[in-house]
Amino acid sequence: MSENTELDRAYWISWYDLAEINETRYLDWLHNIYIPERLTKPGVLNVAHYKSESNVTHPGEKGRLRHTDNHEVASGDRYILIFTGIDAHVFANPPPSILHQNLSNRDQKMLSYRLRERINIMVDEARVDGPEAKTRLGNTLSPCIQLGNFNSGDWRDEDELTSWYAQWRMPCMTKLEGSVATRKLVSVSGWAKHAILYEYISVEARNRRFLDHESHNPDMEAWTDKVVRKLNHAPGSPNLAKRIWPKL
Repeated sequence: MSENTELDRAYWISWYDLAEINETRYLDWLHNIYIPERLTKPGVLNVAHYKSESNVTHPGEKGRLRHTDNHEVASGDRYILIFTGIDAHVFANPPPSILHQNLSNRDQKMLSYRLRERINIMVDEARVDGPEAKTRLGNTLSPCIQLGNFNSGDWRDEDELTSWYAQWRMPCMTKLEGSVATRKLVSVSGWAKHAILYEYISVEARNRRFLDHESHNPDMEAWTDKVVRKLNHAPGSPNLAKRIWPKL
């Protein structure tokens, strides 16, 4: 596992599903062959692989989250693979599509087990540390993440969206018990223009503190509701997920 201390400012994120019959074989290949090979490339800093939780509760009124009805957007979301790097061009030279075309027949067969895969290459817009930042091991992403990926409902909403993150959501996360860090991302490639990556020490910590963290401030809670209702999420977003590699 990489212990590189360079700052990870870029992300290659893949969301996908797997058929149960292929899980064991695929995961063994991914964790022991594919990932180590990718980590040898200069500029690639680290990687984390997650499995999404089911039946997740989110803040706010049921039905508040809106998802795209564009069927061209791949709907996989049970697994999330995140490589981090020093900048976006690390993952664009070559891009994932060309990289995978040039792999061995065995590797391409294993990649074919990924169902409904969706990919974004993203970079940091901003990030903040939470109270549990000291628990991070090197630059490895945390044991639990919540990852939302979405577009604003209208380009005219972008100013308010950015302001809401800067003035309210990100500052809140610096004080939230159980939070390791929060990263606001923007895309250079892929369907979603925006992503928000929350890092927690555990799924339980997220569920215990995040769901009602705004209840002390009704005015700001109302602002959140206004902003969130305008967003157009990717299928399954936001995902709450537990890290399966590196193992906990």
